[in-house]
Amino acid sequence: MNPKPKAIFLDMDGTILNHHNKVSIHTKEIIDHLRRKGFFVFIATGRAFDEIEGVVPEGFQVDGYITSNGMAGYVGKEAVFEHSLSRELVEKIIGKARANKVYYELFPYGIDRITLKQDQEYVENEVRDPKPDEVGINEWLSRKQAIKEEIDWADEIKGEKFSKFYFFARTKEHINEWKKELDQVKEEIDFTTSISSLHNVEVMVANVNKATGINEMLHQFNLVGEHIMAIGDSNNDIPMLKFVNHAVAMKNAPDQIKEMVDDITEFTCDEDGVYHYLKEKFEL
Repeated sequence: MNPKPKAIFLDMDGTILNHHNKVSIHTKEIIDHLRRKGFFVFIATGRAFDEIEGVVPEGFQVDGYITSNGMAGYVGKEAVFEHSLSRELVEKIIGKARANKVYYELFPYGIDRITLKQDQEYVENEVRDPKPDEVGINEWLSRKQAIKEEIDWADEIKGEKFSKFYFFARTKEHINEWKKELDQVKEEIDFTTSISSLHNVEVMVANVNKATGINEMLHQFNLVGEHIMAIGDSNNDIPMLKFVNHAVAMKNAPDQIKEMVDDITEFTCDEDGVYHYLKEKFEL
């Protein structure tokens, strides 16, 4: 890895987050150390901004956050760029999700995620116990927590700006059928989809992804042209990994991700793989 990167972009789920949705204190400490040494460290995640605070250690800080797969960027708590799904698309997709009984969460900016109350029964049924064997424990725990604590079961759509949709299904067959439905909607109103597991799909504004978010953040910090590293583990990281100079896959990433990168961590996300990788590569 030569030269050393000026900026590092880190995915969350499956990367700095373990499978129980926590970032270790060791990862926080290595990020703090790199920033003191003059490196810029950013988060690039599919999660919405409001989802981050509950999974990181107290005092966790980075230079900026790219959230919702590139839909928004934050420095501190200030939004430096935001893209929004149209109200027309939001209403059309919710109607389709209801017809297909697909679990959904709509993420307006600045307020709690929304699922309409009329859809609550079938949405909750998708996360009934027992957990399907094929569903990852981190995704299952996130859905359980969302149902219990985080979703606003609303009578109507709230907000005027929307960062993304998240969809989930217990079976791969159900989510794959839903992807076909989304493809039909896309023929009328263009948008981008992204997946981070075999049981979900997310919807963002057309031509927005982690790479476009990174590009906007680099301009914000006048880092265009600098050597950039990214670490990720899943399909929604592919645009980011293709964009940067030095792409790294987690040991726990699927083979198709490992085949496209420059390096692979020695340890998994459950073994503090990012901490060990950064400590070794930066000789800290």
